[in-house]
Amino acid sequence: MTEEHYLELCENPVQFEHASSVNNVFFDEANKQVFAVRSGGATGVVVKGPDDKSSVAFRMDDKGEVKCIKFSIGNKILAVQRTLKSVVFPDKRSLKLLKSQSINVNWYQYCPETAVILLSTTVQGNILQPFAFRNGTMSKMSKFEIELDIAMATIYGQLFVMYLKHHSRTANSPSAEVVLYHLPREGACKKSHVLKLNTTGKFALNIVDNLVVVHHQSTQTSLIFDIKLKEPDCAVNTHQPVLPARSIHPYRIPLSGPAVVPSQPPVPCQLYSSSWSVFQPEIIISASEGYLWYLQVKLPPTVNLLQDKGKLMDFLLRRRDCKMVILSVCSQSTSKGSLPVVATVFDKLNQVYKEYLEAEQTYTVAMESGPSRGNSAQKRPVRTQAVIDQSDMYTHVLSNFTERKGVSHKFIIAVLMEYIRSLNQFQVTVQHYLYELVIKTLVQHNLFYMLHQFLQYHVLSDSKPLACLLLSLESTYPPAHQLSLDMLKRLSTANDEIVEVLLSKQQVLGALRFIRSVGGHDNVSARKFLDAARQTEDQMLFYTVFRSFQQRNQRLRGSPGFNPEHVVHFKQLFGDQALMKPSTV
Repeated sequence: MTEEHYLELCENPVQFEHASSVNNVFFDEANKQVFAVRSGGATGVVVKGPDDKSSVAFRMDDKGEVKCIKFSIGNKILAVQRTLKSVVFPDKRSLKLLKSQSINVNWYQYCPETAVILLSTTVQGNILQPFAFRNGTMSKMSKFEIELDIAMATIYGQLFVMYLKHHSRTANSPSAEVVLYHLPREGACKKSHVLKLNTTGKFALNIVDNLVVVHHQSTQTSLIFDIKLKEPDCAVNTHQPVLPARSIHPYRIPLSGPAVVPSQPPVPCQLYSSSWSVFQPEIIISASEGYLWYLQVKLPPTVNLLQDKGKLMDFLLRRRDCKMVILSVCSQSTSKGSLPVVATVFDKLNQVYKEYLEAEQTYTVAMESGPSRGNSAQKRPVRTQAVIDQSDMYTHVLSNFTERKGVSHKFIIAVLMEYIRSLNQFQVTVQHYLYELVIKTLVQHNLFYMLHQFLQYHVLSDSKPLACLLLSLESTYPPAHQLSLDMLKRLSTANDEIVEVLLSKQQVLGALRFIRSVGGHDNVSARKFLDAARQTEDQMLFYTVFRSFQQRNQRLRGSPGFNPEHVVHFKQLFGDQALMKPSTV
């Protein structure tokens, strides 16, 4: 099934002239460049890299078979090896010996990402001596003993030596396994992870998005392992595959050559071919077909293949392009009706969210303290796709969830409160729009008793936006008015500010009642109330407010006198006779 292929080859591979009797193909792991050398270079050398900028074409004299060819970083110097004991640099550039080591070498492996070289040094070939290169210097690292068939790769920012052990010696199991040795800059190399393959045969390794991908040729499937999914405090962690074995997604190659008809459809690529060459971290090359692919992980198919949602969230949160997939898991979890699962998902998300907020806070404090305190090198934390904030959850999950048909309203409330509970657990300030969503949902289902309880026991935290929302509910739920005023008073909001808040929300009568309740009606400016009433374009509201202040003026000054502007507006709406009538408000 297409939706179960969680690995795929990139859509836009690097294409080059395929290997033939006149064309040799080489790959430089440091620059990720493919060299197509025709006739020893006499009829052309074409170099292609990860992007068009790194593509180069040139010719060179045919001085014999080319055994290896590479560029320096930036394509400044070309090195060509034609014999076992010599390397030629063009343009007669001089070389300077910086440091030498006298050591017998059987073979070597180099990791360009970390600038570490591993040398096999003994007759048996099982002692590996690493050297690290940095700023033009070479330093010796701790040597260690290991068997053959190894690769080096960086996983979660740490350098590992991966050893493919074809026959495990444990419990009568002939299955192969991959053993990972952590190779620190300082200190001894230590065995840290064992990946159980549960089968035998020919394997190849890639690292994609910090996942160890193990390709199995005979079954034409791949397994993935995440070394972060482990039991805590174990010296050596044993891992089973995260997901069931699956094939790489089928790939089709356009036909080429003079006999090809333009309308001919692409042909299927032979996956897991014996002619494939695999390079770290995520490169697969088919020299016979002239393609270099980058292996990619497809996250959507993993959602249904990994049933443990807590483990699924741990897995997804460490991936690069995870945001929309995680939000889809949240939507799926809420629709399944299992509150414990929903709680687990929310807690996983909010732990990452909290860690990001704390890192942001630390960075802000460091910047405010200034470079004089030694914080000039402080880096701003990178916001990865794993950071799902309250706005994301509100927009993509919760607001849609509250509108879903066929779901118990009590379960909807429970899910909303579970998310708020999780935020509180991680001491993240809950945004007012989440509380508003809870209140609107309660009102929609006439759950006023629950609303009253949530407010009475401060389950919903006080805020001015929340108080304004309660005021707007007065016509539906009369006690909401007093609940709102109580909230504003608890927030130590000044009376004038409360009036401004109410008027800004067009709660003109509410503002009028409030100012009366605190004894400020005689001193308040009528203009702001009348302006607010006029802006609502509610004629009867304007009439009521106008009459109220007309009555006040009559009582205080013996005259109902007003700002002429408002008197003119009143006359336009209700006529001169209405202006002369005694007030009944």
